[in-house]
Amino acid sequence: MKKEKLLFLCTGNSCRSQMAEGLLESLAGSKFKSFSAGVNPENAVHPLAIKVMEEINIDITGNKPKCLTKFLGKEQLDWVVIVCNKAKTTCPKSWPYLLDSRRLYWPFDDPAKAEGGKELKLRKFREIRDQIRSELSFWLEHVRQMPELVAV
Repeated sequence: MKKEKLLFLCTGNSCRSQMAEGLLESLAGSKFKSFSAGVNPENAVHPLAIKVMEEINIDITGNKPKCLTKFLGKEQLDWVVIVCNKAKTTCPKSWPYLLDSRRLYWPFDDPAKAEGGKELKLRKFREIRDQIRSELSFWLEHVRQMPELVAV
């Protein structure tokens, strides 16, 4: 069975898209190969993103932020999921090898912008992680019900 390739895209590729990549690999790694990238990538994955993923036994410590240009015209992707507002406005409108119907938009708040002490910030990271997991679980159930969306 051919794995569908899915790219999670956000601005910095340090929080939301990294958590989404890890979650999809955990939830459906046998059916999908997930990647993540940023329009303007940060230097490292946010330590609180790593921490909240470790809490649910998903290790993203080896992940590194990557630029969208690593994939443009180089990787044939089946899905692109934009997980922030800013990436939606700066993402290329034309994508080689990708049908517009395979572009999804799931905006999540940026947990790196959370204010307050460490516990408040951790709470925001957990909230966003859980929102991403919920959205992915719902989407995966939908995809399973429509097998024509997934390569065989």
